[in-house]
Amino acid sequence: MRRYKFTNAYRASDRVSQYLIRNIIYADDPVLQQPEEIFFRTILFKLFNKIATWELLEREVGSVRWIDYSFDRYNTILTRAMEAGTRIYSAAYIMASGQSAFGHARKHANHLCLLEKMMADRLADRFFQTKPGLDEVYEAILGYPAIGPFLAYQYAVDLNYGPLLDASEDEFVMPGPGAHDGIAKCFSDLGDFTPQDVIHWTRDRQHEEFARLGLDFATLWGRDLTLIDCQNLYCETDKYARVVHPEIRGRSDRTRIKQMYRVTPGPIHYWYPPKWGINDKVEAWVAAKA
Repeated sequence: MRRYKFTNAYRASDRVSQYLIRNIIYADDPVLQQPEEIFFRTILFKLFNKIATWELLEREVGSVRWIDYSFDRYNTILTRAMEAGTRIYSAAYIMASGQSAFGHARKHANHLCLLEKMMADRLADRFFQTKPGLDEVYEAILGYPAIGPFLAYQYAVDLNYGPLLDASEDEFVMPGPGAHDGIAKCFSDLGDFTPQDVIHWTRDRQHEEFARLGLDFATLWGRDLTLIDCQNLYCETDKYARVVHPEIRGRSDRTRIKQMYRVTPGPIHYWYPPKWGINDKVEAWVAAKA
């Protein structure tokens, strides 16, 4: 556990998700709270999923905004960083290059074009006006080049942290490759059930299983594990089992964990989407510890 990188049991508590929620989605600027700005900033951040890349853009352009976005400027900044040996993408997700759809040799240039296409299609306004469910958001995003099922689901969850959407995290789930592996390592035979059914079952039985195993599991200040959290936990189970139980093979037959744990300086000041109604509890908890 000290050697390898694992995520928090609650997805929204990871450092990158916390940065996205507090600094990008709920930025302290009225201009950035417009639907198109929230959508643009959220998807741009998630394309790279790397805090350092976002902060690089902010240093170069100031406030990252759709209203004064320029493909040439952003592309030049990112190209220069890559040519200097800087990694601009996180290793958390693998995203297709999109070259066949947009024609650029550099992956990041195609991804900027992808975001431009989403903005031209006015996805932000559509989501904000109709407040679709996670499954509808997933289907809309999945229709774009370079985005597969797992990424479409992840982006839908990220957008749902903000005021564009008001969907429940417990209404839809799309397991990724890691979760499929983790489920295969936990259950020898699913019978007629799907991996989605297993994740729903896990969410539904969390309290009974904690009690059965004698686990004093801390909720997120009263918020239970949701489907996205349980999906992540099966992924982390797969990673853990690769090292601790290498004899148990999953669907992909992966046998090692790629990402090593490195300490990131600076504390995380936990803050969650206001619509969850838990930030007052977080503040009280912090005050009690002080």
